[in-house]
Amino acid sequence: IRESATLTRDVLEQHFNDLKGTLKKLLDERLMSLLQEVDAIEQDSIKPLDECQKLIEHGVSTADDLLREGESAVHGDVGQQNEKLCSFTKKALHIQLDSLPEVPSLVDVPCLSAQLDDCLLTILKNQIFRHGTVASRPPVQLEEFIEKPGGILVRWCKVDDDFIPQDYRLQYRKSTTSHFEDVYVGSETEFIVLHIDPNVDYQFRVCARGDGRQEWSPWSVPQIGRTTLVPHEWTAGLEGYSLSSRRNIALRNDSQSCGVLYSKAPTYFCGQTLTFRQVLSGIETVGQPDRRDSLGVCVEQQNGYDSLQRDKAVCISTNGAVFVNGKEMTNQLPAVTSGSTVTFDMEVVQLGPSSNEGGNFKLRVTISSNNREVVFDWVLDQCCGSLYFGCSFSYPGWKVLVF
Repeated sequence: IRESATLTRDVLEQHFNDLKGTLKKLLDERLMSLLQEVDAIEQDSIKPLDECQKLIEHGVSTADDLLREGESAVHGDVGQQNEKLCSFTKKALHIQLDSLPEVPSLVDVPCLSAQLDDCLLTILKNQIFRHGTVASRPPVQLEEFIEKPGGILVRWCKVDDDFIPQDYRLQYRKSTTSHFEDVYVGSETEFIVLHIDPNVDYQFRVCARGDGRQEWSPWSVPQIGRTTLVPHEWTAGLEGYSLSSRRNIALRNDSQSCGVLYSKAPTYFCGQTLTFRQVLSGIETVGQPDRRDSLGVCVEQQNGYDSLQRDKAVCISTNGAVFVNGKEMTNQLPAVTSGSTVTFDMEVVQLGPSSNEGGNFKLRVTISSNNREVVFDWVLDQCCGSLYFGCSFSYPGWKVLVF
């Protein structure tokens, strides 16, 4: 309680400090905009008045000069009087002393003022007093962590009956010193978080967004999840396949070489779910299918084969056919296409007291693809605690993620 209360105080203080800084910035920008508007109106309005004043002052100055010249002509010498009067008369005829520039009336002259509505304070006050809430219990909580090879299946649930969720938001971080980052946003209540290092603690939290709302709910109580299972990896270096940096994605390249790409180690154990996902390698296309193409598991790596459709292996071809020890079953699954997900689940079925000593060993296998599944028993001549997985594609363009 104390930790969450301290965190909540820090969040509130930071949020309102940010708000105050933003509001001050917005008010300063609005003030500057209004002041610039006043300056612009003043300059535009005063310019014609200044020009009118200059014309009037010039006319008065000209008339004053003419008046002094006339007085000089009248009071001057008799010999020069006629010449000065003649010059004065010519100037007087060319100067229009009885005209003035048009002066705007008072109603046309701007008179600036500022209109400031006090209701803004009332609106802000009402909004501020309703801004933010403190919740003692978030509407969703983390429910379960299930270990996966190199990943964790995280499940959460709604704990507030009155809350109607529209979306969920899951975040995680590797250690308490790093920042949380989004790993899933959507309507599902579970998600497999991949790229998890084994035997390392990760902290998770989840929140939700109510139906028709934009803001997210408070975060759930952070919880620690970890996996002890090493990630599935394809074997590097096989010509014909290119791997991702984490070696969990295999891309069939355009090399003419063919063969089965196996896992680096027998990392699949009974009781787990092995998932293959066909991801896009081009714009919206996958490779051309071939009847030898296959995805599956096997007891051991056997080089020299171009398909998993062989002894001591179970697999599904890209056309949906299921093979057990190299023999095709009558049951068939949907074809593997772009975005398809194929899963393998196995459990041990004991046959007699000698099953762990080299006798018959039976595994119950469930293969699922596109919401359909087949279930059968796979009989082996030896006990297998772990299995390899593999794939084979004849044509380039196929891209498979394993987890």
